[in-house]
Amino acid sequence: MAFNTLKVENFLRRVSAASIKKYATASEAVQIEEELPVHFRTAESNPANHTTQHQDRFYTVPNDAYKTLYTGGGLPKEFMKQVKTFNECCFLTRSSTVEVLSYLRNTNYNKPVNRYVLYGSPGSGKTISLAHILHYGWATQQILIHIPWAPNWFRHPKEVANSTTREGYVDLPIDAAAWLIHFKTQNAKILEQLKLTTDKEYTWSLRESTSRGAPLMELIDLGINRVRYASEIIIALTSELKQASIAGKCKMLVIIDGYNIFFTDRTRVFTDTKAMVLPDKVSLTIAAMELTKYDWCNGAVVVSVDQLAVGGQKESDLPRLLLGKVGFEHLDPFMPISVNHYTDIEFYNVMDYLKDRRWVRDCDEEALQELKLLSDKNGFKLRKLCAPL
Repeated sequence: MAFNTLKVENFLRRVSAASIKKYATASEAVQIEEELPVHFRTAESNPANHTTQHQDRFYTVPNDAYKTLYTGGGLPKEFMKQVKTFNECCFLTRSSTVEVLSYLRNTNYNKPVNRYVLYGSPGSGKTISLAHILHYGWATQQILIHIPWAPNWFRHPKEVANSTTREGYVDLPIDAAAWLIHFKTQNAKILEQLKLTTDKEYTWSLRESTSRGAPLMELIDLGINRVRYASEIIIALTSELKQASIAGKCKMLVIIDGYNIFFTDRTRVFTDTKAMVLPDKVSLTIAAMELTKYDWCNGAVVVSVDQLAVGGQKESDLPRLLLGKVGFEHLDPFMPISVNHYTDIEFYNVMDYLKDRRWVRDCDEEALQELKLLSDKNGFKLRKLCAPL
């Protein structure tokens, strides 16, 4: 009979912990438990090396990667609080993430880009999976095009202005400038190494323009300093990066959370006349649609679709329903990746991690079974239930 080593380790861990609590003093229990093998962690902090060997275990994101990648968004608010409380950022290596990483490692980048769509019920871990994949892109020195939570553009726009270059379109100047800062933070180092330049000349006004051959960083800084041009500069920047990828000058990883918002029929973007603006008339959408086409190479596209992106109005988590006919046909063909609730091994490892951080205490097997039942092994629900423990 073949045994799952990790299941055996988990069982022995729980039995050992119970025995320690029963027979040892408090100080002895802490000392003995520290000496037990930490089965729920892996020492491999480079996601480029993550395989099924590291599956179901936590890995620690180095501080420099955390500050570079997630300062501008990309992690749930509750998770950010946990990071601050525990003084470390740890991701659980999920099977869905390992699957995507294996595809990215074995892709023929000379072919048109592959598109991957993560789907699953709210709270199952799609955002954290995208954050893990984002770390992989950074570790493998790819240019990152990361939109942390696309619905923010259409639900809480900070400013709406009529486009001066595209009739019938609106710009989101402040949101666009904020995204450029996020892009610059994530990619400043790799852009400095690659020394990419513009392939076209751009005229922004009678006095301001960007000459052909100018560094891309100059284009980015202009969008940050001159907010009114930020939306058009994002369109120009993504076009330049696509051409650079096609020419083999760089590799690019596009990651968008809540991608199905681009195909919704309801937004909170309004014109001066109080008319609602659909996503296809927001200039930032142009860049997102161009990036997720399959007409370029030396890159990959990983997006998530989520009921929460459209206010939980849909009855299914499947991409076909969430994307709608237009969105589905835009991405087709793509690889669907299901992000499920925790397995039993993942659930026990998560609880052992919380015990290790001294967040959860005095939680015996009966309490664990109750938490498993109440949360349905949903990551978000489990964090909520464990918050007051």
